[in-house]
Amino acid sequence: MAEFELPVPGSGAGALQTVASLREIAQALSAAWDLDTTLDLITRRTTQVMLVDSCSIYLLEADGETLRLRASTGLARKALGRVALKMGEGLTGWAAQQNTPVAVRDAQADPRFKLLPETREIGFHSLLAVPLVNRERVIGAMNVQTAAFHNFAGDEVQLLSLIGDLAAGALDRAILYDNMNRQIAELTTLAKVSETVTSPLYLDEMLDLVVEMAARVMDAAVCSLQLIDQERGELIMKSARSPSQAYRARPALKIGEGIAGLVIRDRKPVTVADVRTDPRYHLSRMARQEGMVSMLSVPLMVHERVIGVLNCYTERPHQFSPEQIALFSTFANQTALAIENARLVTNAAVVREMHHRIKNNLQTVAMLLRLQAGDGQSLTARDALHLSISRIQSIAAVHEVLAQEGFRSVNVKEVAERIARLTAQNMLRPDLEVEIAVEGEAIILPSQAATSLALVINELLQNSLEHAFAGLDRGSVRISMGRGPGEFVVEVCDDGVGLGAARPASLGLEIVETLVREDLRGKLEFSADAVGTRVVIRLPRSVER
Repeated sequence: MAEFELPVPGSGAGALQTVASLREIAQALSAAWDLDTTLDLITRRTTQVMLVDSCSIYLLEADGETLRLRASTGLARKALGRVALKMGEGLTGWAAQQNTPVAVRDAQADPRFKLLPETREIGFHSLLAVPLVNRERVIGAMNVQTAAFHNFAGDEVQLLSLIGDLAAGALDRAILYDNMNRQIAELTTLAKVSETVTSPLYLDEMLDLVVEMAARVMDAAVCSLQLIDQERGELIMKSARSPSQAYRARPALKIGEGIAGLVIRDRKPVTVADVRTDPRYHLSRMARQEGMVSMLSVPLMVHERVIGVLNCYTERPHQFSPEQIALFSTFANQTALAIENARLVTNAAVVREMHHRIKNNLQTVAMLLRLQAGDGQSLTARDALHLSISRIQSIAAVHEVLAQEGFRSVNVKEVAERIARLTAQNMLRPDLEVEIAVEGEAIILPSQAATSLALVINELLQNSLEHAFAGLDRGSVRISMGRGPGEFVVEVCDDGVGLGAARPASLGLEIVETLVREDLRGKLEFSADAVGTRVVIRLPRSVER
């Protein structure tokens, strides 16, 4: 393991230039706020200051294990957002895991090096990587590379480390800024429709907020809200504030069972000194594992009708005072009234929203069928029906995700995975074995834009299966997703026979071009050679609004 003693730059022109460069970067970063701008600025300025051929930044994802390439001045743009390293993988992953710089003259000869062919970094030889650390927390790593062999000196290592320190703080701020803007946008949208629509998203978030506030008010380690499902005769967990996923995933409780059953039956609060030993509490083993001791459970009541229970647990033995019970009961009553009002508005809103979406989808289906009917190709009725079904299934895939997630925006990567599975199950040629892979970052879009993009992906996939593998019995299609500064990028590639310069005129490609240009306001890039076909869709980030 290489170790570095980082010298402090001395006086002289070199030191003054270093200080000036750092000051320039710091001033530029102070003016940048959003994440994409900050990433782009850091990589460009670092490339200039360090006199290198490439500067790349990898950010650590929420799983704490994946470093994803988010910005680069020397690597292939198509790799941004799609290429990733595990912590400890490659020289850059090693620098992040060990929280220390690493400089190597011949990077590809180092056993820690991992070649990422899709980034086109084969032309680089020397590499210097440093971790990005903010408030003693690793948030990623950055590296610089040179095409010529180069021995990185101690002052260069120190300079990149100092740039990394500046960058980490700016990136952490930019991530927070992007998250805040996203939340503001969601809240603004909710405010605009609040007079007429209260969606399931709003209700779920309201319940999460109620539980979080209740836990703080009661100084409780665990707090949960359960609602009665009359049809199933069960008490369903709707929201929980707990450090463990096990409690949130606890099984539904039959109405009448346990402490909650007493609360519902008697319509009054129940306190338990120690749930670990009380025979009325059915999950004593989980309580011991989760560190739950004393419990207060109160009914959620609307017009003398119980609709659920609100619970809180302390991590030490506690005797709830009458004032605490009264406060928690008042909190529960206000919550119950808000839930009932939300349900009333939601029922009307859901009907209106369903009518609107059904109308839009039927119009899209009608448009596709009209195009199919007017297509001059001599398709059999069976093939035409098959293509129409695949297009309708693409629309259905979007709304299947919506049905699971409420009225949230749609994860197009998840939709693409569903389309890939459906296509694999319904191959036109039984003698053809094709592997369909979906990779890269999630792209989150509103339902209408997601529907258009799903149709585009379906058409390109069907086009590959129809044309790319003539005379072959196997092959692969890769659907990649990522993002760059100001745009989303979706790429569909196959390793078939290729189409050369003879791009086929087909209804499917006509649909693709129309949807990309008119619905998504994007650009389509089509290239093919003897080893396959590649189609790239570039969408402006404005399509997510």
